[in-house]
Amino acid sequence: MNPLNELRFAVSDRINDAEVGPRHVPLSLLGDFQKDVSEFLRGSTRDVDPAEVLVSVDEGSLALVASGLMAATTLWADLERLQSLGSLNLIDPKRAAVVERWQTSARQNPHRKYRVADMTAARISLSVDVSTDFRRVEEVWVTVEKYVHGKVMDLGGKTKPNVHLEMSDGTVLKVSTTQKLLAQEEQNRLYRSALLHISAEENLLTGALRNPVLLAFEAHQPAYDEAEFQQMVRRGTAAWSDVPDAAEWLEGLRGGRA
Repeated sequence: MNPLNELRFAVSDRINDAEVGPRHVPLSLLGDFQKDVSEFLRGSTRDVDPAEVLVSVDEGSLALVASGLMAATTLWADLERLQSLGSLNLIDPKRAAVVERWQTSARQNPHRKYRVADMTAARISLSVDVSTDFRRVEEVWVTVEKYVHGKVMDLGGKTKPNVHLEMSDGTVLKVSTTQKLLAQEEQNRLYRSALLHISAEENLLTGALRNPVLLAFEAHQPAYDEAEFQQMVRRGTAAWSDVPDAAEWLEGLRGGRA
């Protein structure tokens, strides 16, 4: 898969019966658009420094191509969430504010359209125009119990003990716990894979977890055990030995055959 590295920001419109482009653009629109692109790239976390981003101007509509964005993880994550979920409160608030401004501007100028697309992998393609309806939706969080797997990167603490669990996607989940629970662990968990039974609040829309609390470390055997698998096969074969046709028997249970 090609790494995401370049973004093309474009605005199109008709001003005095002429298409907006590098040679025909109101100064106010040019200034606002450059400011919006800079703010969108920077976000709240500032994982992109616009001063270090190379920008070129494309022909056609007024378009700015920003490169050198491979390490901008929150930027790409926000774009993918906006493209797939369409909710503004799931992305960085500064980027959400830019999209809201574009949407308001497009509703006031029916010919105006904003586009954001990646130039390397063609995975991101967003449009904001008079017909779009990006909005903030109420988040719903529910209390759940679940099992999470990862590598324990840190654990302990004097006043607020916790476990730092690195997940498969590289994110770290900080799980609250108690000194008593950690003290009763006989196994050294640090820098080892672990399966944690936790309680937490889960976002019904995104699946994000907050306020996780450790309930227990669970037994975990990540390696494939051939002997155990063969034993399961033998048990299953014995259990079905008196059924001449398993498929026909299953259909009968489902009521598929008379």
